[in-house]
Amino acid sequence: MTADKQHPVVDAALASALQADLSLLYGGQAGEVAMRIATVVAGRGEPLPARDRLTARDVVLITYGDSLRDGDAAPLRVLGEFAAQELRGVFSTIHLLPFYPYSSDDGFAVIHYDRVNPVLGDWPDVHALGSEFSLMFDLVINHVSRECLWFADYLANSGPGRDFFIEVGPDTDLSAVVRPRSSPLLTPVETRRGTRHLWATFSEDQIDLNFANPDVLVMFAGILVDYLRHGARIVRLDAIAFLWKEVGTRCIHLPQTHAVVRLLRRIAEHVAPGSLLLTETNVPSPENLSYFGQGDEAHMVYQFPLPPLLLETMLSEDPGCLNHWMRALPAPPPGCTYFNFLASHDGVGVRALEGILDEQGLERLLHAMHSFGGFVSMRAGPDGRDHPYEINISWFDAMSGTYAGADDWQISRFLCSQLILLGLQGVPAIYIHSLLATGNDMEGVERTGRLRSINRKQWERADLDPLLRAERTPQRVVFGELRRLIRVRAAEPCFDPIAEQRVLSADAGLFAFERRHPEGRRHLLALHNVTRSVQVFTGPDPILGHTGHWQDLISGRSLASGADKIRLDPYQSMWLLAV
Repeated sequence: MTADKQHPVVDAALASALQADLSLLYGGQAGEVAMRIATVVAGRGEPLPARDRLTARDVVLITYGDSLRDGDAAPLRVLGEFAAQELRGVFSTIHLLPFYPYSSDDGFAVIHYDRVNPVLGDWPDVHALGSEFSLMFDLVINHVSRECLWFADYLANSGPGRDFFIEVGPDTDLSAVVRPRSSPLLTPVETRRGTRHLWATFSEDQIDLNFANPDVLVMFAGILVDYLRHGARIVRLDAIAFLWKEVGTRCIHLPQTHAVVRLLRRIAEHVAPGSLLLTETNVPSPENLSYFGQGDEAHMVYQFPLPPLLLETMLSEDPGCLNHWMRALPAPPPGCTYFNFLASHDGVGVRALEGILDEQGLERLLHAMHSFGGFVSMRAGPDGRDHPYEINISWFDAMSGTYAGADDWQISRFLCSQLILLGLQGVPAIYIHSLLATGNDMEGVERTGRLRSINRKQWERADLDPLLRAERTPQRVVFGELRRLIRVRAAEPCFDPIAEQRVLSADAGLFAFERRHPEGRRHLLALHNVTRSVQVFTGPDPILGHTGHWQDLISGRSLASGADKIRLDPYQSMWLLAV
């Protein structure tokens, strides 16, 4: 297919593929909207070359564009230089958190979707980073900043933004709506037509968009294509669960929202074969997994239960809850996989613990996090009360101790948690502040007044570099060991996302699972002592009945053939390859 900018050739097959889902959204307008989207896609140019599939080499670094600073240099260039020097051959992909001009929420109240925040750098800086690494961008699709031009249109009662937002009468019964925040759902706005009340799920500065207006979907189809053409291999659909609103419903996970995800996937696969959509849905596990659809929605979903469950495991020194959840976790649909993480720019969400950890257990967890310097953010519940939503703490400081209190095992405990993350089926993602063993940034909280700032430190290279080079600092130990372990992982096909996973029965202090790669019949046993005591694995046959020997990829040591017991020191992990 050829296209010029004046008269693009519309792909009729793409338009046809979009029709069914568009019919659910817009009824009789579906055909017209399909052609509009296909025209937008064609107008951006020819499809991009296909990407390779995910492998064991795929590990994601999560970072803000200004997590690293060096005086007056553009932060994106500072990040690019650091990544080229220190992270080449370690991370395959960099998740560049919103780098667009914004008004609040550290980038998630977007003013201009098509620009780079000049405080960070410019598009050539993003492209330079993309020449060394695959990139992951955020599509902040649920809401925009009050300073966005679309909102200015709305206030002035002019196009195109006049009908981009959701007006609701202030007396409307919205008690059924699921809330991620404790702030009011509706925010009053003064317009030329008088006071209007607009839907604002997250804050009064983040005004929700009206996807019942097809113009909004067409606009975001173009933004998605632009991001793919700017080098994004993975596109994260931020807060996607709340996208479609219908008064009288819970306004979360509605069928129309799933239809939009399917539409965006079809567009992405058409424009950039091998590109991936990742849904961000901080909700209980069954709801989260629904975004795989029938293998036709998200290519990846966040494993939101993993961070709080692993946190509880390390604090209690008992992986019972983690084991129970992992055994019930279904294999992802063909062509899909899990996106595994422990720390991110947000806190450790606790909604995913619903139905897994009882109220007493949750209170115990929250109390321990308070004792290690953390905070708890709340959300409004249907009962009118505030409920815990997420724990705000750096993951490194969350590993300060157990329920018995702080101790001297912080680094060992922290690395054990990262090894579990790296071994599980899916694509692992490591937040830059985990890579750098960053502690709680209390100065950031005091400066901004926001609890999430505790885990969003901006390091000056002049302060960080000496810590990465000095003897025995947490930064040097963690940074060096994580880079080494990621390289070990990259060389082992058993960590391929398609390799099967099975959680094993083990003593209370051990978390054990196996990975089997379908090609080459490779078999790996991952063992993790999550306690401060020596543990012995006496696993089920035929695991220890393996007639060859085991090679521990972490230490490089071999275990004798026919072993019936394996001893692990406190917080020791082993990746045992059957050879």
